Amino acid sequence: MTKKILSTALVVLLFFMTACTSYKTVPYMQNSAEVNLDSSAVLYDARIMPKDELTITVSSPDNPEAVQAFNLVVARTMASYNNYLTSQPTLQTYLVNNEGTINFPVLGTMKVEGMTVNQLEDEIANRIEASYLKMKPIVTVRLSNYKISVLGEVTSPGTYTVSSEKISIYGALAMAKDLTIWGRRDNVKLIREDENGKKSIHELNLNDADIINSPYYYLQQNDVIYVTPNKTKSKNSDIGSSTSYWVSSISILVSVASLVTNLLK
Repeated sequence: MTKKILSTALVVLLFFMTACTSYKTVPYMQNSAEVNLDSSAVLYDARIMPKDELTITVSSPDNPEAVQAFNLVVARTMASYNNYLTSQPTLQTYLVNNEGTINFPVLGTMKVEGMTVNQLEDEIANRIEASYLKMKPIVTVRLSNYKISVLGEVTSPGTYTVSSEKISIYGALAMAKDLTIWGRRDNVKLIREDENGKKSIHELNLNDADIINSPYYYLQQNDVIYVTPNKTKSKNSDIGSSTSYWVSSISILVSVASLVTNLLK
């Protein structure tokens, strides 16, 4: 009976030493009632950076022929069902170079770095209206390579495309199907590269609701999120590599306890 009790006690102790995770480290935004959200009332717009790919279309319902020269169209060859080849036009993307410029048809070199897509739309439309057309055309600009990467202790790590050109840290983690129970909520690392190529690492605490006011709450294109494992995961990793050692140790302890119990009878 004593042997069974000792065995059970040792197993329970080992379990709590290696598998317990404090509840207070799990919930997000624990102090939400204490945070002042007035400063967060700002609409976020992504800024164009070098190496961004832009899709730009110029249209005019009243005079579509007049804006054809401003659309960079290339032919894409496709095979049809009857073995004849046909050409289907497609818009070519503009790659922002290291100087932050693009070469736009007719208008020439344009400095686009630091602009939002709406600002670039207005800039192109105003230039075309001022020099080539009597009325302002419709200009649509989209970032076609807005991607973020999520790594570490998340359910589905990977690189994700953001079609809305706006995503928060929580939105990125939602795309990766949230953190695992082993991920540290209080020390998520954001790796960012600015327009000059300088890298920086920022530590974010998802448990603190004040993260909403952080300048890193919304992600930029090509940001990398890394979720570090907690101490419990590290301990379990160590135990997993030496399982036989622990099993042998527990067996020896149980045997010694049983021997001592028999001697004392």
